[in-house]
Amino acid sequence: MGKGYSTEEIREKLISILDDSVSGMSGVEISKKIDVNRITMSKYLKVFAAEGLLRQKNIGNVTLWFLEPGQESFNFPDDYFKVISRYLDYLVKGTEDQVYSLIRNCIHSGGTVNRLVLEVIFPSIDHVKKLFDDGKIGTSEQNLLMNTISKSLQIFNQIQVVSDPKKNIVVIAAESQSRLYSEAASAVYHSDGWNVSHLGDMSSSINVLFDLDLQKLIGKIWKQKPGILIISVFSQTDEGLSFFADSINSIKEKSGKQMKLTLCGKVSKKTKIQSDLTSEKIGDILQWSQTISQNLK
Repeated sequence: MGKGYSTEEIREKLISILDDSVSGMSGVEISKKIDVNRITMSKYLKVFAAEGLLRQKNIGNVTLWFLEPGQESFNFPDDYFKVISRYLDYLVKGTEDQVYSLIRNCIHSGGTVNRLVLEVIFPSIDHVKKLFDDGKIGTSEQNLLMNTISKSLQIFNQIQVVSDPKKNIVVIAAESQSRLYSEAASAVYHSDGWNVSHLGDMSSSINVLFDLDLQKLIGKIWKQKPGILIISVFSQTDEGLSFFADSINSIKEKSGKQMKLTLCGKVSKKTKIQSDLTSEKIGDILQWSQTISQNLK
C-alpha cells in the first residue's frame, strides 16, 4: 500500500477521481492524484482491472484507465440496508449487469459474504416467490429472476479463499424450490473456508438406493475423514427433510461422531426427525456450523 492507504481506501479514491472522467486517466495522472508511488499504483491498477473495477485502453504508448460502468463505493456496515433495496430494484426493474455490478461493488467495498447473503440474497429470494404467489409475475419471469440471483451467488464463489481440510460440508436441496437457499448457504460456507460439495436439487434421487449412492460420494470427498463433515439439507416440506434425514442418519451410524446432520426448513410439531440441528433460520445453521468448526481447534 502507498502513503499508508489501505486497498479499500485506494479503491474509493480511484472511484472518486475516475467517476466523472470521460476521457480516462493515465497511471501517472492517477498516482499523482492519489499521491501513491507510480510503480505501486501500476500494480493496484492491474489488480483492480482483474477484479472488474477498471478497464484499460492503449493509445500509442499511453495506457488510459476507465471506471467500469456502475461502479460505486459503499461504507459497511452502515450501508447494508441500502444494498437490499437497490438489489431488489435492479433485480425486478433493472438489468442483470446492474445486479452483478452491485454485488461486485459490495465485495470491493468490504462487504462480507455472510451478511450480503443473509441480508440481501435471502430476502430477495423470498420477495421473488411472493411476487409469483401474488400473481404479479409469471413462471417465466420468476425463473429469470431466480437465475439472476443464482448468478449473483456465483460471484461470491469466485472469491479465492484458503480452505481448511478439517471443515467439510455437503449441501443438499430436497426439491427445486430449495435450490437457491442451498446455493446461498454454500456461498457462505465457501467464503468461510469450508470444502463445499453442493449437490443441488436431489429430488430425482429420492429412492431406496440413495443412502448407498451418497455413502459412495462421501467416501471420495472425505477419504481420510479429516476434521468433520456436515451434511446440510434444505427443504420446504416435512417429507423432504424426513427422507434425507433417515438416509443420512443410517450413514452417520457407520461414520462416527465426526459426521453431523443439519436440517433447514419448517418441521411440524407432529413430525419427529433426528438431526444435530433443525432450524427454519439459515443464520442458526451457519452459526452452529461455525461454532462446531471452532471447537476443532
